Order: sequence, then C-alpha cells, then structure tokens
Amino acid sequence: MTAKATTGRVTRRRAHTRAKLLDAAFAVFAAKGFGRVSIEEVCEAAGYSRGAFYSNFDSLDELFFALYRDRAELIADQVSGALALDGPDLDVPAAVDRVTAALLLDRDWLLVKTDFLVHAARDPAVARTLLEHRARLRRAIADRLARARGHTALPAVLGDTEGAAHAVVAAYDGVTTQLLLDRDVEHARAWLGQLLTALLTDGSTRPRPRQ
Repeated sequence: MTAKATTGRVTRRRAHTRAKLLDAAFAVFAAKGFGRVSIEEVCEAAGYSRGAFYSNFDSLDELFFALYRDRAELIADQVSGALALDGPDLDVPAAVDRVTAALLLDRDWLLVKTDFLVHAARDPAVARTLLEHRARLRRAIADRLARARGHTALPAVLGDTEGAAHAVVAAYDGVTTQLLLDRDVEHARAWLGQLLTALLTDGSTRPRPRQ
C-alpha cells in the first residue's frame, strides 16, 4: 500500500471520528446543557476515548465552535440561496417567504446555542469568536440588500443595509427565543415572515399575526 493511500485512509477515518464526536456532542448538549457536559460524556456518547477527542479538539469550546460554524454556515447558505433567486429588483415578500420556508428552526440546536450564548457572555474571548460567526450571517443579508439598492427601497429608520441586516438577525433571535418556549415551529415560521416583511417594507402586504 502506498503512503498516499494510507494517508487518505487515515484522513477519512479521522474525519469520521470527528463527525461522530460532533454528532454525539450535539445530542448531549441538547439534552443536558452546554455547561453541564464533560469531555468524558461526549466520548462515551460517541464511543471513543479521550485520546480520540484530543486528537480532534483541544476543548469543549473548540468542539462547540465547530458545531456552531457548521450551523451558522448552513443558515447563511440558506439565506443567501433564497435571496439569490431574485434579480436586482428584490421582491421582499417573496424573498422572505423563501427564507422562512428554508431556514433551519431546530429546537435542539436553539437549546444548545442559547446555552453557549450565556457561556460566551461571561467569557470575552469566546464572545469575540461567537460574534465573528454571527457577523457572517449579517454579511450575507447585507450583501443581498446592497445589490438591490436603487431598485428596492428600505425603510429609512433602518439606516443602511448593515442596519437592516442587524434588524433581520434580531428578529430571528426573538422568534427563536419564543420557539424555545412554545415549541410551535409553524407559528415561528409565519411570525418570522411577518416580522421580516414589516421590517423591510411598510408591512402592509401581510395580515396581522395571531398573538
């Protein structure tokens, strides 16, 4: 067997180990809470030793950031893909419908993310990294809104496209917080669509949401 073939097999095996650790960590974090989970519990759930863990991650924080990055990139891709279907003239209600239909609204993920937000709030270094990941989602939204400038007007109160992107992410945060409490995914999608349309237009194209 050549060295190249051996390296390829080791790389695939390591990628498989890493994926299993991430999947196990996600399940354990969702069930128990980020701050209540040990490395040993993640290893046990994945069926690996501590050595396997440390060959892939330096800490639970690093493992979580790998989880967060995957989910943040998925959400940014979903938003970018939904917004890319319009031409220069952004049809806001239609784009909002596509975004809210495709957007990941997974309650287990929201539980994990909320736990980690609390953790990051107490650790400035962790908070900086988390803010960098959140900024990618805002950039995807701001870039699309910027391409529509001159074709689609934004409410003046939002300022520029960066301000609009911050408002969109804030609406998403608020709706997902409510979802943690009432567990109603369909209502969350509808409510998010209504909020985003109201933010980015005069809001007159949608009926008032139920309370």
